Amino acid sequence: MTLETLRAMLTRRPFEIMRVEMSNGDVFEIRHPEMASLTKTGLIIVLPEAGGGPSERFEVRSYLHIASVETSSSSASSAA
Repeated sequence: MTLETLRAMLTRRPFEIMRVEMSNGDVFEIRHPEMASLTKTGLIIVLPEAGGGPSERFEVRSYLHIASVETSSSSASSAA
């Protein structure tokens, strides 16, 4: 996964919920573009609180370890 690909996905309008799967099996759901930030080498993901709102917790993950990214439309099309 590259910085440019993720930037395109995060700036797409309307925004589509993203499911990011890491090489170790961890999965993160990005429900709003404000819940993710891009750096030169990695993705910063704000982890939601139990109620779904933003929290003070976050994860920093290297692009090299992103195994796949699905959007709500790609999940719907693969389920059909």
